[in-house]
Amino acid sequence: MQEDTSLKADNLARTIKLLDEQTATGDRLRKDYKDLLANYSAESNKMSSNLAKKEQQLLDLEKSLMGTKTENDKLLTDLKERELKLKELQKIMKQKDSAVVALRNSVTDALLSFKDNGLTVNVKNGKVYVSLSEKLLFSSGSTNVDKKGEEALKKLGSVLKKQPDVNVMIEGHTDDVPVAKNTNAAFTDNWDLSVLRATEITRILVNEGVKPRKITPAGRAEFSPIAENKTADSRQKNRRTEIILTPKLDELFKILESE
Repeated sequence: MQEDTSLKADNLARTIKLLDEQTATGDRLRKDYKDLLANYSAESNKMSSNLAKKEQQLLDLEKSLMGTKTENDKLLTDLKERELKLKELQKIMKQKDSAVVALRNSVTDALLSFKDNGLTVNVKNGKVYVSLSEKLLFSSGSTNVDKKGEEALKKLGSVLKKQPDVNVMIEGHTDDVPVAKNTNAAFTDNWDLSVLRATEITRILVNEGVKPRKITPAGRAEFSPIAENKTADSRQKNRRTEIILTPKLDELFKILESE
């Protein structure tokens, strides 16, 4: 009987110990589960936050790409417009160059017989320069055009009146020798002499049919020489009249102003 009681006590003790061990294991498992759940929740929140950031970064990138595409499209449109304007400019410049060459040829043909009388026709900077020496146009110190010079100017006028899109600048030039006092009451210095000569030439061209609004007379006196005023020959070269013919560039200016 005593042995049976002792055996039961041992079994009970083992059972209690096993129950305690299982309880401890259950508590440990519950704690591990809670820790795992907490870690999962924290990791999930972190992943959600990172995902939200990535989504925002993606949206920002797409917005930036759209902005870049819009800017590129605008640049491409601007480039195409500039290419069209460039082609227009090139076309107009080509037409202008052709017009200048044709004008030079017309003037050269009309004045060919005066080539040996101190007359030259050249193209420079897109303009036609007709240079007439003093000996062809004027006597020394005079503003009256000689008959030979008047003949040349009339032939030039017959060409220019057929050129409605050409502006005419007439520049009188002298050497550096001062005007002799009291030789002519109409002018007192080389400024007066050069301006009055240019004005006299203007009148001849206008009488020949060139529109007055297209002509601008100007005097340069001795301040735009083509040779040093040191010898009689160089001074003679400087005593000249230059008629500068410039095609109108209205179309070209319109394109440039639209830039």
